[in-house]
Amino acid sequence: FVHEWSLNILILLFGTTTLVQAFIVPTPSMDTTVMVGDHLLVDKLAYAPSGAISKYLLPYTEPKRGDIIVFRYPMDISQNFVKRVMGVPGDHIRIRDKMVFVNGKQLSEPYVKHGSPYIEPYRDNFPQQPIGQVFDRAVQMIDKNVVDGELVIPPGNYFAMGDNRDDSLDSRYWGFVPRANIIGKP
Repeated sequence: FVHEWSLNILILLFGTTTLVQAFIVPTPSMDTTVMVGDHLLVDKLAYAPSGAISKYLLPYTEPKRGDIIVFRYPMDISQNFVKRVMGVPGDHIRIRDKMVFVNGKQLSEPYVKHGSPYIEPYRDNFPQQPIGQVFDRAVQMIDKNVVDGELVIPPGNYFAMGDNRDDSLDSRYWGFVPRANIIGKP
């Protein structure tokens, strides 16, 4: 009995620390895709860095544009956020009148929710010099990575946004998501 329970507990601890982890969604930034209070199981191996042998055995991938990711919030790594990857390293991003353009092409985003009918200059026409409350990381991101009116995603970083665009604290406000902060895929 003790042996069986000990083994079960060890498997459970191993599984939740290295394979899968449960999260509860605390904010409406991904409404209607992921709702407040939803429980997510996050595959921690999906984006794990591959080893010399494990890269042939396990299905490691890099985050792709459009993927939903769970990551450590760059401003406070004790918090976990859920957002959609909008830009991967090398992408050029701009937003005009709430429409997202990546590498010069407008994205089709049937999952996006816009709760506000009006255009807010910084939020809905990005990138430009911030107006209002924006973290220094976002100001530095814009100062160092805007070329010809487009934000260029540098190596090792991702640009993430919530699907509830008008009510999302995302990369527009706190900067890039470092690759090392990405936990996994729900």
